[in-house]
Amino acid sequence: MSVDARPFVVETQPRLYGEAMGEGLPVVLCHGITATRRYVLHGSKALPRAGYEVITYDARGHGESDPAPEGEGYGYPELVEDLERVVASQVGEERFVLGGHSMGAHAAVAFALRHPKRVAGLVVIGPVYMGEIRPESLEYWDGLAVALEGGGVEGFVAYIGEQQGIDPRWRDSVLRFTRERMLRQRHPEALVQALREVPRSRPFGSLAELGALDVPALVVASRDEADPGHPHAAAAAYAEALPQARLISEAEGESPLAWQGGKLSREIAAFCGEVAAPRP
Repeated sequence: MSVDARPFVVETQPRLYGEAMGEGLPVVLCHGITATRRYVLHGSKALPRAGYEVITYDARGHGESDPAPEGEGYGYPELVEDLERVVASQVGEERFVLGGHSMGAHAAVAFALRHPKRVAGLVVIGPVYMGEIRPESLEYWDGLAVALEGGGVEGFVAYIGEQQGIDPRWRDSVLRFTRERMLRQRHPEALVQALREVPRSRPFGSLAELGALDVPALVVASRDEADPGHPHAAAAAYAEALPQARLISEAEGESPLAWQGGKLSREIAAFCGEVAAPRP
């Protein structure tokens, strides 16, 4: 089976650039803020090799995709509408597995709440939103926007190094990883706007709404030492709120499972196998 990437462009505005890989049950994956489509599975091809069609794309203003058109922004209503366009273009009418990391996880949950019958399974990686928008959190994101606008990639990386409270064991890896993904961005001015707007947007009202999503779900948590920006407690809360959820994480002392593309892909493949298996 070929797992070569098949690039695509969703031509309606803004143009969204993505790629599909492999064949089988479609798995649509959405990335986090200031990332690109590469940074869900980190280049791993294990999931398409396991017999699934993996569909990823760059969110508006990220990677290769166009910035928001004039009069539009980067809130979750727009992100979910973009996801709907990708699904219509690349999946059609069949059911599929939907997942994402951080911002992408929130967009995936919001899509599933809007279209519950379309989603065969849900993969929620590193969620952050807990039903409220905290002022101290907005101060952090606004600071990131200022750092990127005034200092470019190096200013952005330095701000994360100063503000995130990263464990010294993981600091170099986090900053290297951050710099790498930022250098892939074609529209940094759009990211400045996204950094201000996404954290102020609500993907849904409260975690209680997740009780309506009676579909199999895999929730991927990270331990807080390496990835304090995606608290383990938030992932645990999602797993508790989703009726059919299973919570997984890396072993103590390992790098976050969300960073381990091959291992994460195998976990998602096993989950997809459970979703696709006929019920007795």
